[in-house]
Amino acid sequence: MKATIIGATGLVGSELVNLLLLDDRIQEVVVFGRRTLGFNHEKLQEHIINFDKSEEWRELVSGDLFFSTLGTTMKQAGSKEAQNRVDYTYQYEFAKAAAENGTPVYVLVSAASANPESRVFYTRMKGELERDVKKLNFSATHIIQPGLLHGNREDTRFGENLAFHLLNAVNRIGLMKSYRPIHGKTVAKAMINAALSNKSRIHQYTLEEVFDLADV
Repeated sequence: MKATIIGATGLVGSELVNLLLLDDRIQEVVVFGRRTLGFNHEKLQEHIINFDKSEEWRELVSGDLFFSTLGTTMKQAGSKEAQNRVDYTYQYEFAKAAAENGTPVYVLVSAASANPESRVFYTRMKGELERDVKKLNFSATHIIQPGLLHGNREDTRFGENLAFHLLNAVNRIGLMKSYRPIHGKTVAKAMINAALSNKSRIHQYTLEEVFDLADV
């Protein structure tokens, strides 16, 4: 099978690439990104692209499985408009291209609080993306809604690190279990298991379901 990924340099995406390269069911891993992953593998193919120039990459988005793990922060992007371009526009345009080119299975990393009607910019943006990709013509659409992610990031996120330690502390005394942190590798495992589950139509996974799915 051929797996295609955007967001491969991020926390979940990098774990996903490593797992797919080790998976005997996957013969080819195709990555689209602004920069190289920095290593070679016989199964890996990279396309270094300009996300704003879809005419240059649209026809190349094909395969059996499409994984979308792209994302940024307001701090990194610099503005709401710039963050929306990465977290919504780029992801939607890639999903649309994958669907139009006949990719049957789509897997998206979203957010636990995603809601297109939310007054909060981030959760509304995530909800709008979920709403719109559900309308695309995939045989199977899997939407992963993890909680707070943790793992090895290239960038330091003080707020997330603080939240991680606070949640771990309250989790240890039995509180807020539904909001406990989840490792990027666990999310990546859940994505692969969802993609290869042979389920059709649309499926959405809450935090607890993501943990269960990773253990399948």
